[in-house]
Amino acid sequence: MASEPISDVKSEKAVELDEKHELDDKLDGSIVSDGIHDGLVFPTEEEKATLRRVSDTIPWNAYLIAFVELAERFSTNFIQRKLPPGSTTGAVMAGDLLNQAGALAQGQRASTGIGTFYQFWSVTDKDFQMTADLPSYRCYVTPLLGAYIADTYWGRFNTICVAVVIALIGHILLIVSALPGVIHHPDGALAAFVIALVIMGFGTGLFKANISPLVAEQYKRTRLFVITTKSGEKVIVDPSLTVSRVYMYFYLFINLGALIGQIGMSYSAKYVGFWLAFTLPTIVFLFCPIVLWYGRNRYIRSPPTGSILAVALRLFGVAAKGKWSINPVKTYKQMTADDFWENAKPSKLGDSKPNWMTFDDLWVDEVRRGLKACAVFCWFPIYWLTYNQLNNNLTSQAATMSTHGLPNDVLSNLDPFALVIFIPICDLLVCKLSTFDESHLTIAPQIYPALRRAGINFSALKKIAAGFYTGTAAMIWAAVLKVSKAGISRYILVAFSEIFASITGLEYAFTKAPINMRSLVMSVFLFTSAISAALGEAFVALSSDPLLVWNYGVMAVLAGVTGVVFWIAVRKLDAREDELNNLAKSKFSAGSSTDPTPA
Repeated sequence: MASEPISDVKSEKAVELDEKHELDDKLDGSIVSDGIHDGLVFPTEEEKATLRRVSDTIPWNAYLIAFVELAERFSTNFIQRKLPPGSTTGAVMAGDLLNQAGALAQGQRASTGIGTFYQFWSVTDKDFQMTADLPSYRCYVTPLLGAYIADTYWGRFNTICVAVVIALIGHILLIVSALPGVIHHPDGALAAFVIALVIMGFGTGLFKANISPLVAEQYKRTRLFVITTKSGEKVIVDPSLTVSRVYMYFYLFINLGALIGQIGMSYSAKYVGFWLAFTLPTIVFLFCPIVLWYGRNRYIRSPPTGSILAVALRLFGVAAKGKWSINPVKTYKQMTADDFWENAKPSKLGDSKPNWMTFDDLWVDEVRRGLKACAVFCWFPIYWLTYNQLNNNLTSQAATMSTHGLPNDVLSNLDPFALVIFIPICDLLVCKLSTFDESHLTIAPQIYPALRRAGINFSALKKIAAGFYTGTAAMIWAAVLKVSKAGISRYILVAFSEIFASITGLEYAFTKAPINMRSLVMSVFLFTSAISAALGEAFVALSSDPLLVWNYGVMAVLAGVTGVVFWIAVRKLDAREDELNNLAKSKFSAGSSTDPTPA
């Protein structure tokens, strides 16, 4: 194929340089009009360093999507414990209320093992229990497929709609596995149960990688801008803080639904039977397609842009050309050098730019930023090992304690209960709670964060590190007070670790990924739990007494050491947080940007 005329190439480059210089001028205390930031004033470098930062308002579309993510988890006792004497549904009998509900009598190790498999297969955990279709295990292989389909072919919204239909089929099979006529045949009931998990896992995998980016995409601003409060104070509205608040309240919705739903399911299983416990989330889940249909013309959507993964891999190949060596140390240094991506930028290639490079230099910077986020996620499997104890061993262990008639699954709901209470508190302390007026000129009275007053910038990476440390504290508490009533505190510590690590992981995946790769980067974050599940199989032998103390002790050491090493590894990246969050808008294909657009 003949190459383009040199004059055309130069003209295109000249236009790109003019646009870049124009953008640089606009970002220095000036005003731009792009349909999203119309009339907004951008801060100067001095203002960035001196003005207080606040968040913008959360769009109502985000709350609609948060409702779709409302979820709860169901009990592991269905697998672990046998049918109570005289029961035909798994519920306890009237004269045996101190017993716990059960069905298949497979034991705690089988319960943990099946849950860990499900975690590896698909995607759900308490962190992401936003649909009423899934149990309390995290499962993250199928999100990779869901991300690829959404970014390449269907788009996020359409992929979610298909996922909902698949998950509903799994729901129905789950109810079938718990019907009185089926539950008396443990082998058949277990087979139906596992098939239901596989089908629901596939649907949820398609769902999970796309719902989290979709909710944050409803907020479209990406640049810092300056406003004046009613009191006359000039402040900076920071989009990254707004995204952080979106995910905080997204998580709040999830746990509010989990708290109400799971307690209802626990009592249904204990006093009526598992068939009702599995029917309740199915009924809730039936609202999801209704809400999706209602908001179909209101949501901001990012259209699919072809095989993004293939393009990103090609781009990496160009960047890595000539940087491989038989010396692994030399290869590592060259691959992690600051200028690794420079030679892969279209402007550097000139006439030799291949036809598949339908993007600008800024998109290369976004890919580099996304890969840095993926490098951060490499540390998360150790965190998930710690978190998994809440969903498996801590809940199952509660069944062996004296609960005075309380279903053991209710005890694990101390975690969502703590989250519902502490998420708003953390929002006040960390996320600079504020309400931005539509005129862009005033801002309602704010609560200045205590940490900011102390001169501490509690950035995303610092919060993730804090998640490791609080997870460590939870495991130490669980080991020392394994059978103590004071062990309730461990659920609160796990809740704080979720606020710091899990919610921030969602935020980090969204803010650091290129717009047309958000599902893919989110799926990489979710996939870290699949790695954790594989690692967790090595600890199944420690998931029963008297070895549980050793299990919790090992988890505490792993999380603590990893948290320290993690911070040492990312502290330089943390110093560049503002720079990475405020990259200029990129262009991926000729004549079109990667901005989300309304449906």
